[in-house]
Amino acid sequence: MKKILTLLFAAMLTMPTMAAKHLIPMPRLVVGLVIDQMRWDYLYYYYDEYRADGLRKLLEQGYSFENTMLNYVPMVTAAGHASIYTGTVPALHGIASNNFMENGRMVYCCDDSTVQAVGSTSKEGLMSPRKLLASGLGDQMKIASDYRSKVIGIALKDRSAILPAGHGADGAYWWDTSAGKFVTSTYYMDKLPVWAERINNRIKVKPGTDVKTSVEGVTKTFQMAEAAIDGENLGKDEITDLLAISVSSTDAIGHTFGTRGKENYDTYMEVDRQVANLIEKLDGSVGRGNYLLFLTADHGAAHNPNEMKSHRIPAGGLNVGSWLKDLNATVAARLGVSGKIIMAENAGQLYLDHELIAQSGKTLDEAKQVVIEEMQKRPDMLFVVDRSRALTTSIPEILRERIVNGYNVKRSGDLFYIPRAGWENVSDAPNYKGTTHGEWNPYDAHVPFVLFGWDVEHGESVEPTNITDIVPTVCAMLHIQVPNSCIGQPKNVKYVQPKSR
Repeated sequence: MKKILTLLFAAMLTMPTMAAKHLIPMPRLVVGLVIDQMRWDYLYYYYDEYRADGLRKLLEQGYSFENTMLNYVPMVTAAGHASIYTGTVPALHGIASNNFMENGRMVYCCDDSTVQAVGSTSKEGLMSPRKLLASGLGDQMKIASDYRSKVIGIALKDRSAILPAGHGADGAYWWDTSAGKFVTSTYYMDKLPVWAERINNRIKVKPGTDVKTSVEGVTKTFQMAEAAIDGENLGKDEITDLLAISVSSTDAIGHTFGTRGKENYDTYMEVDRQVANLIEKLDGSVGRGNYLLFLTADHGAAHNPNEMKSHRIPAGGLNVGSWLKDLNATVAARLGVSGKIIMAENAGQLYLDHELIAQSGKTLDEAKQVVIEEMQKRPDMLFVVDRSRALTTSIPEILRERIVNGYNVKRSGDLFYIPRAGWENVSDAPNYKGTTHGEWNPYDAHVPFVLFGWDVEHGESVEPTNITDIVPTVCAMLHIQVPNSCIGQPKNVKYVQPKSR
């Protein structure tokens, strides 16, 4: 009898907590949609061409933060996806770039030799989120729900599926070109679920076929995402789930063909069509008003320099690879050193060989100063900054802030260079038609942020917003704690009548 009374008393103690969880209004599913390399102005450049039930619907019925910026450098895919979902910057989440130095060697942000591929036998499956130093939205949803929330990440790029899903995800799936299908790793599971095998059998291609640089890649990404909704029963109960989708083909096509032209147009028309399909799927499967969707991007992109120059707008290609060798030789000669002082360049970061410098009898500060002096002789350079002294360098405040936010002491380069506006590390050949990204400038930093669906009224704001504010805004709406290294601030989603379009 005593044991029964004890159990009843324990049950009564838990009842208020359980009831409170049901009394707090919550969406059944959060969908994060990242369009890789989507400049903010693509919302409006193609606006007249978008479908009424696709991207235009997000703007006409959702809430748009029109002045959302990345608040760090460099602006690249891995750092962007990590920053969106952790609500913090590379200095804290550790994803300093797509590739970065760790323990004296260059590593890829998601490489993990301790796991095995699932769904293929190639090294493309040897990936995990272990290099990510912060928790993400999915992790916080797991904790808040006593680990009952389901969290799934999907993208063609491994880093764009893995980093958004976070550490505690139920699964992350990415495209293995060598296998021609979506795969995962043993970090998450020992074999692909039946639903993933089924969709792979329907959409797989000949091994070795590159779908990342085609419109087909957009389609396959959304097909996989919709299969996950059904296969994982996402949004089917009162426990809020997370589906993190990233569209990678937009980035690959932008790099190859630039920000204008038929290829870019066709890609965004397919994104628009697939967004319409996704909304229809969510309305039917989860229920209209039962899901919260946010649209954003990991970075933007510069316009092609040759296109700019043809209209007398200053621009150019840095073509770093063509002069880095000569720079190294000049620096070595000035320091009286034999060897490469600059070990590597990555996304504007210069990594110096500390061991070689020490062996030469020179100090690291002496070596840095020589590199800075030689780099700043170039007409395409504005500043070259010692990242450990960025806060005391005579550069505009916005540059200091972004350099410091992007500087992870153990993984980032020693120096960061800031070229003239319009100059990116691309070819300077007159027939070059592609583009890239990475700089502090608005064309790389300004991205969309649109909320749509559950508890969102139509409106827009031009209030300054950072990419790190996205997840704290979502967490505030869900009434859950923000990720463990979050520095962003939640934004008010209040009604503001936008101007007619």
